[in-house]
Amino acid sequence: MPDIAFVGLSVLLGIPVGLVVARASVALPKPEITGHVGPYRKLALVLICTGLALWAGMVWPGPKAFLGALLAWQLLMLALLDAEHFWLPRSLTIALIASGIVAAAAMSLQQLSEHLLGAAVGFFLLAALAFLYRRFRGRDGLGGGDAWLLAGGGAWTGWQGLPTILVLGSGAGLIFVALMALRGNPIGRAQPMPFGVGLAIGIWFTWLYGPLDGYSYFS
Repeated sequence: MPDIAFVGLSVLLGIPVGLVVARASVALPKPEITGHVGPYRKLALVLICTGLALWAGMVWPGPKAFLGALLAWQLLMLALLDAEHFWLPRSLTIALIASGIVAAAAMSLQQLSEHLLGAAVGFFLLAALAFLYRRFRGRDGLGGGDAWLLAGGGAWTGWQGLPTILVLGSGAGLIFVALMALRGNPIGRAQPMPFGVGLAIGIWFTWLYGPLDGYSYFS
């Protein structure tokens, strides 16, 4: 099948996926809500899902376009839930880890161990940081889902991608804080921040373009 066909199929799949994301992002945090999801939310998420699939296909044409679209849609759902509800469901982060391992096996069985290690190191890195912060500051500094999300990032990019994910994720968080300050809404020390959104951005760019050191897990 020509590479363009894989990209086209991924983009077309973005339409029903966008509708599912629109509905699930409302129903998951508030299952009691059975009303109609707004048309603007549906349209926006359909456009975002198709656009992300096209982006992945432009960077990695061919069968990898499917993998990129799958990653993007999962990250979009998690970022939405974290941004709107400060919630990273364990079921979705575990699905991200599992799909990353499967994708790694499909790309290269020889490098599968690097992705398994990435998932383990990603989880324990943030879990240990959260534990130490709680121990010495007496309050939570990271959400419980952040470690699982970084584990998913490690599963998709391998352990080599973890530093880049953290750098990009932290950078996105700093930009968010700066924008809030410019708008006259500075974020206080105790105010929660959706760090999962920054991590999702970091995972996406790291998977697409590789770690900052130039390592390629598609070689």
